[in-house]
Amino acid sequence: MNNKTLPPSSPGLTVSPTEPIRSFLLSASKEPHLSHELRDLASTLISQNHIHYRSLRSIWIASDPSTRPELIRLFSGSQFIFNSPKPREKSEELKARLKKLQELAERNAYQELVKDITPKKDENEPFSSYKDQLGFGLHVALTMFTGYLVGYAAFRALFGHNPAMSAAGGILGLVCGMLVETLLFIIRTSNQDPKSSNSTSTPKKNQ
Repeated sequence: MNNKTLPPSSPGLTVSPTEPIRSFLLSASKEPHLSHELRDLASTLISQNHIHYRSLRSIWIASDPSTRPELIRLFSGSQFIFNSPKPREKSEELKARLKKLQELAERNAYQELVKDITPKKDENEPFSSYKDQLGFGLHVALTMFTGYLVGYAAFRALFGHNPAMSAAGGILGLVCGMLVETLLFIIRTSNQDPKSSNSTSTPKKNQ
């Protein structure tokens, strides 16, 4: 057992010194039965405001049983002092993760707060995705190519095997196919506009 005095900040149970404890330490510092280290330890503990229980108990055990006070009477009126451990420091990685989680929580809370104010995105908006754009382009190309073939075949049937007139008929059919596709696009977008205007006007009426 280490009989050296312990610093007050060291972990372990400490007690507040009382008059019986100081009287016992004073007599122990002069007791020849004890070793030199224990006498020095007793004389050192007399002047401390907090005494470690382990040091005091080691002196009490080594003292003469006929002269030492009872352990219960020795600690009578003394208060036990518990040293709380130091709080663990958070690592930089943990701090960064906590900061990201806090920012995410704040962003979600803000979106939840303004969800009734900000207008919703129209999912039926034309060309809203790459797939819609590609599909529309292929449809226009197929319509124009079909119009070209129909015009080419019609003019060839009307004007015989004249290459110039057949080509002119094909170009005319291509232009007609493009006009038909444009007309269909205008009709499609005009049908979607009332729905979008109604969806944006509904929240304003509710406010």
